[in-house]
Amino acid sequence: MLTVVSDTHSTDGHRLTGRTLRAIREADVVIHAGDFHREPVLDAFDAETDTLRAVFGNNADAAIRDRLPEARTVEYAGVRFAVTHTRRGGETALALFGRERAADVVVFGHSHRPTVTEAGDVTLVNPGSHAQPRGNRPAHAEFEPIDGDGGLEGRLVTPDGDVFERFRVHGTPAQE
Repeated sequence: MLTVVSDTHSTDGHRLTGRTLRAIREADVVIHAGDFHREPVLDAFDAETDTLRAVFGNNADAAIRDRLPEARTVEYAGVRFAVTHTRRGGETALALFGRERAADVVVFGHSHRPTVTEAGDVTLVNPGSHAQPRGNRPAHAEFEPIDGDGGLEGRLVTPDGDVFERFRVHGTPAQE
């Protein structure tokens, strides 16, 4: 499983609870789309998983910016993820960012609003915030390989374990 979180906004701990904490611990790969806020929070995530692939967000302290990139690409089960915290220009800029990286999915945060949007050949996924939802439903995203399909089943999940949106993403076939 691939687990995606964002927008922790903490000063001292990861603020992971319930299903979100279990999903982090059980994941083959964990993506954090930025805004840990302070370096001890990044350290707390590192203590929960040795497969963290993270970017810094607009509220990251200098120590986090020194340790993490602004953007990265992650491959999982034949699907390519382009990861960033935010891009000026909204969905259009995010889709272009994904296409520039030959990605199938763009993972982003910033708005604290869990969403899945199809933008042509790229799927935009914001996992929301597990810790500071700002009037939205607290959430994270989970992706699991689909047997025989070559794609991933995705879902948006609350820390209580409620799945409130399901979707599928497919990788781009390798060029020969």
